[in-house]
Amino acid sequence: MMSISEIFGGDEDGDDLPWDTDDSQDSDTVSAEELEAAGQGSMFGAPEPAPEPAPAPKLAAPVSAQPYRVLARKYRSQTFAELIGQDAMVQTLANAIRRDRLAHAFLMTGIRGVGKTSTARLIAKALNCIGPDGKGGPTIDPCGQCEPCVAIAEGRHIDVIEMDAASHTGVDDVREIIEAVRYAAVSARYKIYIIDEVHMLSRNAFNALLKTLEEPPAHVKFLFATTEVDKLPITVLSRCQRFDLKRIPAELLAAHFARICEKEGVEAEAEALAMVAEAAEGSVRDGLSILDQAIAHADLASDSEQTKVTAEHLREMLGLADKTAQRQLFAALLAGDGAALLDLVAGQFALGVEPLALLRSAMEVTHRITVAQLGKRDTRSISQDEKAAIEGWAQQLSAGQLHRLWQLLLKGHDEVKTAPEPLVAAEMALLRCMHAADMPDPGQLVKKIEGLASGGVLSGAVAAASQSAQPVAQIAPAMPVSNMSVSTMPALEWRHLVEVVERESIATGSMMRLQVRVVDLAPGRLVFEQAPGFPEDVTPILRAALQKATDRVWEVERRSSGGAPSMVEMEEQAKAAELAQRQQSPLMQAAMAAFPQAQDITEEGQAGQPPRRQANWSR
Repeated sequence: MMSISEIFGGDEDGDDLPWDTDDSQDSDTVSAEELEAAGQGSMFGAPEPAPEPAPAPKLAAPVSAQPYRVLARKYRSQTFAELIGQDAMVQTLANAIRRDRLAHAFLMTGIRGVGKTSTARLIAKALNCIGPDGKGGPTIDPCGQCEPCVAIAEGRHIDVIEMDAASHTGVDDVREIIEAVRYAAVSARYKIYIIDEVHMLSRNAFNALLKTLEEPPAHVKFLFATTEVDKLPITVLSRCQRFDLKRIPAELLAAHFARICEKEGVEAEAEALAMVAEAAEGSVRDGLSILDQAIAHADLASDSEQTKVTAEHLREMLGLADKTAQRQLFAALLAGDGAALLDLVAGQFALGVEPLALLRSAMEVTHRITVAQLGKRDTRSISQDEKAAIEGWAQQLSAGQLHRLWQLLLKGHDEVKTAPEPLVAAEMALLRCMHAADMPDPGQLVKKIEGLASGGVLSGAVAAASQSAQPVAQIAPAMPVSNMSVSTMPALEWRHLVEVVERESIATGSMMRLQVRVVDLAPGRLVFEQAPGFPEDVTPILRAALQKATDRVWEVERRSSGGAPSMVEMEEQAKAAELAQRQQSPLMQAAMAAFPQAQDITEEGQAGQPPRRQANWSR
């Protein structure tokens, strides 16, 4: 058996053993790991040195600890001074706080993105602010520095409970509120419940909340926000102080976006900001989302270090038509140049402009011209070339032409939305507008005809038309005069009888108007002729109807001839005579001479034709 010195290559005394590095070191201090390493090194050789760790890769740029916040969240209003476009509401709240006349429930309503939830949080700040020194009271200008203001802004205040009614719609959610309002606020002056999209609560949830909403504890305030106020029960509306937040005007939005671009270090053209404001449609959040996208688009499109939002990039991003192309298209439409019009449409479509956007741009130009005719100044940011073109068209076009053009464009817009080929539908709609541009409106046409008739230019045509026209007697031949004995019985005059019968039965009264030609009429006796085309004998029906209407027995006799015209035939005769008289007027003769193919259309049909008769009448 080999000794330890033979294994490790030392002498018998063990003076050259590996662990004898220090003569003064005791062998008892050698660890087991060192013994094992020394043995493995003697038997198998020394292990290879471990490789050095690879250096950590260098980052191109330090990564920000905070994630990016979109502009709509970053620039949410933190004070009432930053809340744009709602001056009336801010003034009302300021007076209520100053006079200590605070309601227990507020309702904010309006379209999306006008600041409903932001206003609710600002009211919570205003009511719970204690000032930088901790001694302040409710104020319309919260400091934003005290603990309640900071906690509410960060959404972590224990006494400001914000609930989304879209996901908490039931009675159980409202029951939790009812149970919690009994307890006082933990650290704030008021316990505030902000319920967003409150119209999403169920009917039972609203009913459960009514009593608490009407008489809440003094330390509780309710703040409701909704976009559909008409869905709220009237019992809830009557318990709240309502504020209708308005749409933000486009010029105010453009100025607001300009300030944000300045803070972000972004350069933006005035026309581009005006386009963003128009696309926002009065919503601050929508406008900030579009502006955020426009800044990102400008960063990708720009080679310089300075970010610049241009109108050209914005039109490309939103798919809007170029203002110059708009004016060229509108000019080609008014000039009747169909080839140039189609070329412009094809060019805009190739650039990515949707056909529906082309129709909307033409409608926008039409509206601006109409407004310019009324002397209204366009407050939007437009170039001098566009302003000069609109003013020129306002002097050139009449109001009737603009209104007719608007109707044609509006009809074309609806057609393009539902057409299987929007581009083809847009081209046809614009060509239809082009061909109708030169047509005079009805008022101008009447004035022109009256001028020609009064000046004698159409006298020859009128005379020829008068000679060829049929006399009134031929158009509406005279009917025999009724010989009913109206003088002997005025109380039972036939028309009066028919009206009395119609009160009981409309069908029977209509039959009497249409079919009965009176031969003789006397008390209790009727002799009549039935109009042709009605094979059924109506004598029993007449006898029963007259007896029921007059409460006496009637003798009704039917003859084959000799009757006066029925009431319907008399009305048709009067209308035919009126039509013939109208056709003899100088104005009608002049119109017919100017338009030989025209027809006089009455309310009942063409050329004074009577309404179609029905073959049978049911009882």
